[in-house]
Amino acid sequence: MVSSTPADAGPVLLARDVDLVRGSSRLLDSVSLRVEQGEHWALLGPNGAGKSTLLGILGARTHPTRGEVYVLGRRLGRVDVRELRSYLGHVDPRHPLQSPLTLREVVLTGLTGTTGLVPRWAPTAAQETEADRLVALLGVDHRSSDRWPTLSQGERGRALIARALMPAPRLLLLDEPATGLDLAAREQLLTALDVLRREHPTLATVLVTHHLEELPPSTTHAYLLRDGRCLAAGPASSVLTTDLVSDCFGHPVRIVRDDGRWAARAHRIPLAAAGR
Repeated sequence: MVSSTPADAGPVLLARDVDLVRGSSRLLDSVSLRVEQGEHWALLGPNGAGKSTLLGILGARTHPTRGEVYVLGRRLGRVDVRELRSYLGHVDPRHPLQSPLTLREVVLTGLTGTTGLVPRWAPTAAQETEADRLVALLGVDHRSSDRWPTLSQGERGRALIARALMPAPRLLLLDEPATGLDLAAREQLLTALDVLRREHPTLATVLVTHHLEELPPSTTHAYLLRDGRCLAAGPASSVLTTDLVSDCFGHPVRIVRDDGRWAARAHRIPLAAAGR
């Protein structure tokens, strides 16, 4: 079950007119976003649009230069961010593991927020049971006792989601979780995300990607970011359109949806025109 945390009422995330400035560069420009519990947002845009930068603010890892950000009802700048992060699940496929832990041990480190096992710390029987449940839910229980270096990139990705869920967060942030995955591993990951969202109906998620093909069918909302600015935000069906996505990526594409999944197709160029 997803745990209760302070400020259960109200939006899970609320950002108002957020700017982030580094030197002479404005990385985010008047960005606003509201995420309610049970919503599943896709944060899309080209490389350099500011997606991971915004996710870092939403995950209380970075503070905005200007604007207001509330995470689980707590305003950044007026809260102990270390405590706040304990209520969040953050999935980064570039997890900096230093020692060859087993998959199950990596999942259990989600309780301590560390990359290795903490000396003289041991999980409770209930925590071990929850780790096994999540490992099975994400479909990697057959590799539970195998060492991290022997796992495929796809198996690691699903294990990191299980790890992020160990503190029972209300919010799960996924930073390009399909990075480096082949076709089969990507589909296994997306299926696991759909199962996870059904099993935890109040959990909110924000998933960063620049590929529409990496969005699970359970995606409810979308946010298009270009040059640090919001181009469109709202229900996925109204945002992931041919015109808006083409504008966001600066290239003409045709958006299609089949069996709940989105895909971008390049506009065909007539052969006569291509040969000129």
